[in-house]
Formats: sequence, C-alpha cells, structure tokens
Amino acid sequence: MIAQVTGTIVHRELERVELLTAGGVAYECLIPLGVFEALPRDNGPITLHTHLVVREDAWHLYGFLQPYERAVFQKLLVAKGVGPALALGILSALTPDRVVRALRDKDITTLMRVPRVGRKKAEQIILDLADKMDSIGSAPTQAGGVGGGSAVSDDSVRALVALGYNQAEADRAVRAVMEAGSAREVSAIVRAALGMLTGK
Repeated sequence: MIAQVTGTIVHRELERVELLTAGGVAYECLIPLGVFEALPRDNGPITLHTHLVVREDAWHLYGFLQPYERAVFQKLLVAKGVGPALALGILSALTPDRVVRALRDKDITTLMRVPRVGRKKAEQIILDLADKMDSIGSAPTQAGGVGGGSAVSDDSVRALVALGYNQAEADRAVRAVMEAGSAREVSAIVRAALGMLTGK
C-alpha cells in the first residue's frame, strides 16, 4: 500500500497531478477538484495522502490533502455502485465535511447535486453509509477555529446555491469568508462570498 507521496509537481491537470519524488520516481495521482485548487502555484513540493486501487488492467493512485479527505473517499467506496471515479466526483462537487453531513443527515437533495447521482443512487449511498459515518470522526478545524458544520455556514451555502452557484463554489467561498473572520451572520457572509465569487 502506498499511503502517501511527497514530491515536486512536474505536471498538473484538473483531475490529476504528477509528483516527482526525491528518489527520482514520478507518481501520477488522481485528485478531486479541491486538491487541484490547493496545489502550490509555483509547482513546489507537496504531500498527498493516497489510496491505491489495483485492477487487472491498471493501478490507480488517488491523492488527497488530508487523511480525513482520504477516509471519506474510502468510506464512499463501501457503498453499492460507487466506484473510485464516482467517489472522486462526489468529493469534487462537495467538500468532505459536506459529504459526511449529508450522509449523517440523510440529505438526499445535497447528494443529488452531484453529477451522475440521481435519487435512487443517493438513496442507496445513504442506506449503505448513514450509520457508518460516526467512525470517520470530524473534519479538521480550519484556520481561525471555524469548523465546517455550523448552521450559519450551511444556511450561507444554501443561499448561494439558490442564487445559481454550484455546491462546490458556494462551499469554498463561504469557508474562505468564515476563515477570514470578516463576517459571522448569514447575510454578511453571503455578501462577502458574492464579492469573492464575482471578483468585486
């Protein structure tokens, strides 16, 4: 098992990154959107926590910034009909803590926002995983001491989604505003997040 890879970025695409290790071996890791957006812009060194999927025709290495994110990915693979590609897609559309909350709360609507996840698939994932999420623990607290599961952040995300932004965009913008500590009420958070999303 390859548990983590540390190396310098030699190539990046939206869904994959190649890391050249100090030993001269380059590893290709498939990554969710959140990892791609967090990659250092100077192609500097980075450590990814990895999960290896071995199949008859190929070996695929999946990379994540935090062990928690990898644990959510691994838990998704337990659900019937969820393979690595769909699990990665779920983590690209929703943040890891949003996935966990949706499963714990049996929130079908949130899961259905993910491409390729209809009502039946969302219901199956919840049926398989809703009672298995306690063992996964909690998302790491973000900078500034703001966690990802508050009612205020949830309401702010829902407001942005209602305005036409997708779930992942809304999650990232709200998290950035709350980490900055510039707003604490839903209306103020939404205004600040809109400013970030529109560049104003």
